[in-house]
Amino acid sequence: MPDSDSPDFAQRDPDMPDDALGLGLDLPPVAQTPSTTKPTAPTAPVPTGGAAYRVLARKYRPQTFAELIGQDAMVQTLGNAIKRDRLAHAFLMTGVRGVGKTSTARLIAKALNCIGTDGQGGPTIDPCGACEPCVAIAEGRHIDVIEMDAASHTGVDDVREIIEAVRYSAVSARYKIYIIDEVHMLSKNAFNALLKTLEEPPGHVKFLFATTEVNKVPITVLSRCQRFDLKRISTEKLSAHFADISAKEAVAAEVEALTLIAQAAEGSVRDGLSILDQAIAHADMEGDGKVTAAQVRDMLGLSDRGAIRRLFGLILIGDAQAMLAEAKNQYNLGVEPLAMFAGLLSEVHRLTLAKVGAPRDGALDAEAAAVVEDHADRLSFPVLHRLWQLLLKGQEEVARASVPLDAADMALLRVVHAATLPDPGELAKMIGDGAFTAPPAASAPTAQEDSPTANVQSLMPANFHALLERLSRDGFVSLEMTLRDVMRIVDYVPPYLAYQLAGPVAPSFVAELRDALAKVTGTRWDVEERAGEAQPSLLEQEQAAAEADKRIILESPLVKAAFAAFPEAELLDSDENDMKWSKSA
Repeated sequence: MPDSDSPDFAQRDPDMPDDALGLGLDLPPVAQTPSTTKPTAPTAPVPTGGAAYRVLARKYRPQTFAELIGQDAMVQTLGNAIKRDRLAHAFLMTGVRGVGKTSTARLIAKALNCIGTDGQGGPTIDPCGACEPCVAIAEGRHIDVIEMDAASHTGVDDVREIIEAVRYSAVSARYKIYIIDEVHMLSKNAFNALLKTLEEPPGHVKFLFATTEVNKVPITVLSRCQRFDLKRISTEKLSAHFADISAKEAVAAEVEALTLIAQAAEGSVRDGLSILDQAIAHADMEGDGKVTAAQVRDMLGLSDRGAIRRLFGLILIGDAQAMLAEAKNQYNLGVEPLAMFAGLLSEVHRLTLAKVGAPRDGALDAEAAAVVEDHADRLSFPVLHRLWQLLLKGQEEVARASVPLDAADMALLRVVHAATLPDPGELAKMIGDGAFTAPPAASAPTAQEDSPTANVQSLMPANFHALLERLSRDGFVSLEMTLRDVMRIVDYVPPYLAYQLAGPVAPSFVAELRDALAKVTGTRWDVEERAGEAQPSLLEQEQAAAEADKRIILESPLVKAAFAAFPEAELLDSDENDMKWSKSA
């Protein structure tokens, strides 16, 4: 057999697993015979340029729990569970993308199967990383740690393979571990098939689930797992982490640039490392190799903070022409209108936090911090809140517009004019101080019926009976019957109605009544239940009138004589088509 220095063999990749036999061959060996083959000169090996480049997100994947940033509570819980031998049989890691769910699952697999450098160790929260199980798990080739992507293995057949395999003990590890990534993508039938095994698995089996959408995981599965919610990583921790990686990569980077990358990552380590990878490549093309804030803004399409502050200052002083020119200039430099509004919203948010006394943003230099403090001192909370609402509304309009720049101009002009208006409290004070005088009226109305209130009331039903007739005429028959039976009028001054109830009504009674009154009269009514003296309901009035008529009849001499002659007689109510008793009988 030829040795490894033979020219027929390519250089072996140092990262290649030991079991990947034969993958380093350029060509299979060719059989040679003395009669047909002539000696050939050795071929120089083709330079490969070293091992293939690995992106930062893979290169700096956490290999120990100490390297897992921002998840201290989970690490402490797992450490205590391992020390007390109170390990759950199933773990569920959930959180946004790139916070370490799959990395945590692999670390748990290493922690449970680590045997130490001497081969005698047990489960530990600090796996050695040097024993055979730790190395094999890190390289993704351990036979007892099975990692499955639920996005491509969603069916019952895939789960059935797991169910059949869990019956057999681990080959070489302490535990057989199943890592199912994006577990929420399993089908409903697959989840149901897994339930029994997940509830009572063999002692040598552990399940580790990871998902970004825990709301899609059935509650029956959640109740069988120990759940860990991985938090977003703070901007400060991400920035420090990126600075450490930049130092390991021998790349110079500005603090502000790393802060911008951390903010763009939105709490995701993987997203941030991908952006940092791109920023380093961008910086290398510039020639000096330093990652600067200006390059990161240009790469991500972010608006320069100095330009945003200039634009914000022009909005505050109400200089519409200069404001539009500055917005156009930023657009020409490559800043999208949406990014412009995002920067303005961020500035208002920063000013509001500064006004309430929050700690200063570490990414601001002394000059920028002074500008922020000056604006925060001069602007009141109502003005800041109004600016926030106007900018937020403008951002929504820009996002929907077919021509975003035009929509941005119109929204910024609206902000300019609204920013200079006094808030309601200041306006009331100015009116009270006599800052405004009412213009002389050309012809003041002299009659009460000329006022708008009188005109509105003239179109309203004159009384409650007329209101019920209008409701019945416009199709609200059921509501009209309810009002007739249970409503006792306390005050009726259209469009105001105060009442008391003589019986139970539906919970939505008041809302239905307001809507119906608005439809039949064209005006919103103020309807309320109020204490005080109230008139009987119309049904109670009719019943009282019928009772009075009955008493009059019973008091008549003829009826008294009839009852005296026939003691068992009863006075019956007359039917609608029968002749009624005469009151004068």
